[in-house]
Amino acid sequence: MKIAVNTRLLIKNKLEGIGWFTYETLKRVVENHPEHEYIFLFDREPHPDFIFSSSVKPVVLKPQARHPFLWYIWFQHSVSSFLKKNKVDLFISPDGFIPTRCKTPTLNVIHDINFHHYPKGLPLLTRVYYQHFFPIFAKNATQIVTVSQYSKNDLINSYG
Repeated sequence: MKIAVNTRLLIKNKLEGIGWFTYETLKRVVENHPEHEYIFLFDREPHPDFIFSSSVKPVVLKPQARHPFLWYIWFQHSVSSFLKKNKVDLFISPDGFIPTRCKTPTLNVIHDINFHHYPKGLPLLTRVYYQHFFPIFAKNATQIVTVSQYSKNDLINSYG
């Protein structure tokens, strides 16, 4: 199976919550399932520590996605085009962002929707992007994974 993974948060010496989740999860999946081909999609040159085995192929897609406008371009254009062109069997996104106009099956990890309940804790453009797109990401995902029963219930209650 050809599996593409959103690994844009794997940045050496800058891993935070979702980055650590991505690192620890993918390291184990790749080690335990070498029969699959993994394509790790980065938005900058990856550190070699993140290429866990010979079954991982790193690909850098532009632009660097560090702002809501650039998130949109990266996921809806760069990632979507890559998935179509390369006939990927599955796209995994550990940070909840997925292309919305692509027919590739998606496994979307949504950790929480705290921004839905406490929107003022985010910068305006980030808040608007999250509030607009996360319900769409949840609706369009082939499968959603979350990190707790609380988050699952919150997603169901908030997005149906």
